[in-house]
Amino acid sequence: MIRQVYFLKRAGSINNMKLLEQDLSEPGKDEVTVEVKSIGLNFADIFSILGLYKAAPKLNLIPGLEFSGLIIKKGESVGAFSIGDRVYGATKFGGYVSHLNINQSYLLKLPNDWTFEEGASFIVQSLTAYYALVVLGEINHNKTVLIHSAAGGVGLNANRIAKKFSAFTIGTIGSKSKIELLKSEGYDRIIVRDKNLKRNIQEALGERPLDIVLEAVGSKVFKISFDLLTHTGRIIVYGAGAYSTGNSASNLFKLAYKYFTRPKVDPLKMIEQNRAVMAFNLIWIYERAEYLRKLLDDVIKLNLPKPLINYTFSFNDLPNAVRTLKSGKTTGKVVVKVN
Repeated sequence: MIRQVYFLKRAGSINNMKLLEQDLSEPGKDEVTVEVKSIGLNFADIFSILGLYKAAPKLNLIPGLEFSGLIIKKGESVGAFSIGDRVYGATKFGGYVSHLNINQSYLLKLPNDWTFEEGASFIVQSLTAYYALVVLGEINHNKTVLIHSAAGGVGLNANRIAKKFSAFTIGTIGSKSKIELLKSEGYDRIIVRDKNLKRNIQEALGERPLDIVLEAVGSKVFKISFDLLTHTGRIIVYGAGAYSTGNSASNLFKLAYKYFTRPKVDPLKMIEQNRAVMAFNLIWIYERAEYLRKLLDDVIKLNLPKPLINYTFSFNDLPNAVRTLKSGKTTGKVVVKVN
């Protein structure tokens, strides 16, 4: 079978992505072949394309972590799925394709009332929010949660999950244009990040302690958030948007400056402060298929609303979809329709 793929001979720039044709082998005994219908974009895609994601190959890279589509072939040991099933799933890179082979352990059947675009928008961002808040944050009822990048896919899911625990949520955004969305999502307080960020967070908190922070911006946003944590508070870092500079490629001088001037935390001082910094990415979980499935089952049991999709691109326009996500101006999910 011939498939189309977005391929980077060398990571470093969105401009390095080339649309090529490749042979796709027959599925292994525990694999299925999926005709991809939709691809979900994530910031991890951007960092892998720019060569800034340590877990991603720097050479011969096919980006992409999540997809949805139709099963068109299956291996002899596949019993949970049939040819023609509508599915969605996650892959350790290799998702920017028209077809792929994947182990059945990394697939779920798409609900009948979900579109392919919605299926390709759910796993990574909802699982990121769940792992941050529930597994690492150990959220319980009536906590106060500060969510940066609150209008993105992870931020929206984080607020939805936090509300399941009756949390008081504060969302920060980079633009006033995103305020109405956050209001519709039920955030208790909304802050546009500016030079008065610390004071504005303090005013939003009032007398409430700041228990959990979800942080994916970096730079001064991290330091301000860490300094405002209550005793035993936790800041959970899952990204670093401040390091995504330039349009198609990273500005190495700006990147180096931000890296060497980044805020640092002294472990000895943390003992006095009784605060915790936790950080993660989801790639390590991918190698533990049973644990990944358990986490996804737990997320699904929360019965979250369908993903919010605000930007849809064609497969031939996928590089521009990546640039749009990289701009930081998006809300909700950016998806690509393949077939």
